[in-house]
Order: sequence, then C-alpha cells, then structure tokens
Amino acid sequence: MNQIFARFVRDESGATAIEYGLIASLIGIAIIAAITALGTKLSGTFSKVAGNLI
Repeated sequence: MNQIFARFVRDESGATAIEYGLIASLIGIAIIAAITALGTKLSGTFSKVAGNLI
C-alpha cells in the first residue's frame, strides 16, 4: 500500500496535462480577444468606406 501511495505522489503527469490545458485556454482567450478587436476595427472601416461611396 505504501508503494502505491508513494508512486502516486511522485507521478506528475496529471499536473503537466493541467498546465498544458491552462496554457491552451489562455492562448485561446488571447486569440478571441484579438479577433474581436480586429473585427470591430474592420467593421468601422467598412462602414466608413460604404458611407463615402454613397
């Protein structure tokens, strides 16, 4: 029983998977924020161009 518990305590594979998951989610949030900001700017630019064409 002690060997199983000691092996469980030394195992860090779960912690590594959680770290990779957190990094991936932070990258995803950054990408969504960048696309949202870019989309807002593009929408404004297209509206300005459309207004000048009319």
